[in-house]
Amino acid sequence: MSSDVNRFTIQTINGVTIAKFIDNRILDEATIQVIGDQMYRLVADHGLHKIILDFDAVEHLSSAALGKLINMKKKLDAVDGQLGLCNLRPELLKIFKVTKLTKVFDITASVEKALKGF
Repeated sequence: MSSDVNRFTIQTINGVTIAKFIDNRILDEATIQVIGDQMYRLVADHGLHKIILDFDAVEHLSSAALGKLINMKKKLDAVDGQLGLCNLRPELLKIFKVTKLTKVFDITASVEKALKGF
């Protein structure tokens, strides 16, 4: 899988970047690596510090993908940025609750609600 294939649709609302996942299954290592690289570049290459990750299309997520999300949070924390997650399906939200990641991430039900936190 080539890293030039964008794994997100990107839009900006009031200075906040909304990155909506395209993939509905984020399970294999190649896809997870590309997603991680593209998320990190939003901060490192594009200088974006307010990012909402929209999981509306995502049905399945591996534990390796959770590691990429934690690293993304660390990168944004290092530049005094903000990261929000939204539109997690109930089965994905359950994973975040079981792993106590609901204490790490700001998770909301919709993009509109996430924007209110920025």
